[in-house]
Amino acid sequence: MAITKKIKIGVCVMEKKVKCGSEVLSFFALHIPPFLLLHSVFSAPMGQIFDRLQAFGEFEVIHFGDKVILEDPIESWPVCDCLIAFYSSGYPLEKAEAYAALRKPFLVNELEPQYLLHDRRKVYEVGNRSSEFHSEVRRVRREGSYIYEEFMPTGGTDVKVRYPVLLTPAEKEMARKVCIAFRQSVCGFDLLRSEGRSYVCDVNGWSFVKNSHKYYDDSACVLRKMLLDAKAPHLSSVIPPNLPWKVNESVQPPEPLTRQGSAINGTFGQAEELRSVIAVIRHGDRTPKQKVKLKVTEEKLLNLIVKYNGGRPRCETKLKSAVQLQDLLDATRMLVPRTRPDPESDSEAEDVEHSEKLRQVKAVLEEGGHFSGIYRKVQLKPLKWVKMTDSNGEVEERPVEALMVLKYGGVLTHAGRKQAEELGRYFRNKIYPGEGTGLLRLHSTYRHDLKIYSSDEGRVQMSAAAFAKGLLDLEGQLTPILVSLVSKDSSMLDGLENASTEMEQAKARLNEMITSGENIVDSSGSEELPWTVDGAGIPPNASELLPELVKLTKKVTEQVRILAKDEDEQLTERSLYDIIPPYDQAKALGKTNMDVDRIAAGLPCGSEGFLLMYARWKKLERDLYNERKERFDITQIPDVYDSCKYDLLHNAHLNLEGLDELFKVAQALADGVIPNEYGINPKQKLIIGSKEAISVAELKHNQDHPLSMNMEKEDTEGKSKKIHKNEEIRKSSSMSDTSMDQDDDDDDKETKYRLDPKYANVKTPERHVRTRLYFTSESHIHSLMNVLRYCNLDESLQGEESLVSNNALDRLCQTKELDYMSYIVMRMFENTEVALEDPKRYRIELTFSRGADLSPLQKKDDAATSLHQEHTLPIMGPERLQEVGSYLTLETMEKMIRPFAMPAEDFPPATPIGFSGYFTKSMLERLVNLWPFHKNH
Repeated sequence: MAITKKIKIGVCVMEKKVKCGSEVLSFFALHIPPFLLLHSVFSAPMGQIFDRLQAFGEFEVIHFGDKVILEDPIESWPVCDCLIAFYSSGYPLEKAEAYAALRKPFLVNELEPQYLLHDRRKVYEVGNRSSEFHSEVRRVRREGSYIYEEFMPTGGTDVKVRYPVLLTPAEKEMARKVCIAFRQSVCGFDLLRSEGRSYVCDVNGWSFVKNSHKYYDDSACVLRKMLLDAKAPHLSSVIPPNLPWKVNESVQPPEPLTRQGSAINGTFGQAEELRSVIAVIRHGDRTPKQKVKLKVTEEKLLNLIVKYNGGRPRCETKLKSAVQLQDLLDATRMLVPRTRPDPESDSEAEDVEHSEKLRQVKAVLEEGGHFSGIYRKVQLKPLKWVKMTDSNGEVEERPVEALMVLKYGGVLTHAGRKQAEELGRYFRNKIYPGEGTGLLRLHSTYRHDLKIYSSDEGRVQMSAAAFAKGLLDLEGQLTPILVSLVSKDSSMLDGLENASTEMEQAKARLNEMITSGENIVDSSGSEELPWTVDGAGIPPNASELLPELVKLTKKVTEQVRILAKDEDEQLTERSLYDIIPPYDQAKALGKTNMDVDRIAAGLPCGSEGFLLMYARWKKLERDLYNERKERFDITQIPDVYDSCKYDLLHNAHLNLEGLDELFKVAQALADGVIPNEYGINPKQKLIIGSKEAISVAELKHNQDHPLSMNMEKEDTEGKSKKIHKNEEIRKSSSMSDTSMDQDDDDDDKETKYRLDPKYANVKTPERHVRTRLYFTSESHIHSLMNVLRYCNLDESLQGEESLVSNNALDRLCQTKELDYMSYIVMRMFENTEVALEDPKRYRIELTFSRGADLSPLQKKDDAATSLHQEHTLPIMGPERLQEVGSYLTLETMEKMIRPFAMPAEDFPPATPIGFSGYFTKSMLERLVNLWPFHKNH
């Protein structure tokens, strides 16, 4: 029905809101609209909406503008029938209220409740909680007003790129209640989905979404109905069958669900689709790992054993919490002598050493001014006990001697965090085939199933969190990212114990080869295959380099001793903190650059003072060579190299003479020692690698089924029937009832949070990619690599070629170190144009990176100098483990790694004939389950 007088819509909004883009929300919040999201007016989204509204022919839109809103009296403001007004910084909300009272237009969003939305405390109906008790916090925040919210695990959806998702009935009811409670017809809010439940964590008021034609259409239609019902109820608000703006719209054919083969390994001239990414990644740059051991007999220390282990005098006690470490620090402060004994005094050498170790324990515990349990931990192991009679006449045991072991250091540095974030960004941009924004688009539209696992070491957890931040383009601190996205698994490092016997044998043989000067070639080896030689990589002059290593280590240690002595004298006269505040490790975690103030003050980079730096080097000097026994300990070579590399990168400003030379000698020896610690020859490397990387019982009973996926409806009925048939085959395979129940639960969770393909506004809504990321230590990287390259040496696979090409084997032999952020990536592609039963349907691609590039420590050009000044080393790009054009099928990969996964009778059945093109539960889960990085998840 045509009308002569149009309904006037007044838009009373600041121009900066008119021109702004979409708002950026906290990383863990999934932004969901009740029925539409509008954040600005004539920016692209709002322009799209008002173009559609005016296409109905019923409305006239009037924008007031900043001059009118801020300077003109309300009496001269344009008269309108309906008013869209919402608050922003500098907006005169009281003036808008006065205008509404004067002209009485229909308000799309009421004005008075908008005051509530400026203060989250009012939204939550809570007051100032600055003094709320928390067991781990001992400082009351006295400035400002605060509320505290717990972090919750979510799926890490990037909210800066928003798409329509399917809401549950409960979530739709939440949207209705938010609009009613705040009397805002158009209202955006933050919805957090965690462990199967949904929570409203913030209410934002008027908001909007970009780049969604479905959103533009729905918004215009809903606004039209709302405004007509309010001002022209006699007119029909029924949506016409053909929307006026779609009459002349051309229909674009959908893009086929294909991508060309990997750009890393070249294309195969066939349509391929990435299906899975599995990566095992080492942590980033860290401070040297440290350990202090001392026997204690002091009662104040021994009392901590029974205090914190339930009164069991013979059991070991671990101190990790802030309260426990504070107790230990209080006791240690009372025991450390205020002054050091005179060198000429009669004090026993053992007493002096004991006092120095207590002094070191005190210095470590005082570091930073507060405790962070994942970086410092203490073990108290009782050694001797006596029976005593207590005050009640009862006999009880009490420890009288214990071994104290303080472990500290190994903390992720500012450079390590930067490396991890950069690598995450690299993965986002390079590992996943792009469709516009590539991985972010996949992840935001629930087509990317991501799980991140980490060992329980602090540096590994923080590396995983920093990587996730770069991968998903997140913002904010690492702690909430860690809590939300990273699953901690303390069992990921258990494999070291399984291979301890073989590793000790390898180290003994290695020690013999290096100290004796022999250079034995295995009789089965070949000069054409250098990696088959026993002790490959050991420098020919290793025995001659050892004395040089000791001499240079002493030289550096002496220089640090002098610096530590000066610092000790300053601390005697006045606190060093009078010169510069104590280093705060917690704050340092949020930084990706070095501490300029400490460096300008001539102090070591990071949390380490000269006293601790000297303790580090003195321990290396003492352990590397026993002068009384005239014996070298080659197991200390990696630690000397580690400390040397750290100081060369982070403490070059201290100008330690001989450090460059020490680095070269230590690197030459470490290049021979480190790879051979995991096996002196390929067969031993395979044995150690398989033992460290396998746990049969855990794999059998705690399978994660990470690659399970509900079958999606295909575009043809025939393909759907074929998939249904294959699903029946899968269900009939030999799986336990428990596993099947768990699978069904996983499927339900998958389906609940899934993109709505009808209105997705993405070209390939059926595309799904599975990603599993495992962050771990150097030992697992070596072990996994050794299994991949030497698996064909197993007796059951004799005659088979290696999974790794000869060229790659040669490069790996020359790659002595898998440095910080080194990684191994397995990607699986599906060729959708090949028959389902064809082995070439699924292709596996193997790549690796040796990690941090050490060239800035060795070169003197401008680029190296710049990186050196930033204390950061770049990460090497990926290298192929296969020849260009080679084709490693999933079937071959399974056959080669099957002997190292679990006993044959426990291994899941082979891929059924007529396997579906989309993931079922018997697919790459077997590949993932080969290594127990995911146990108990």
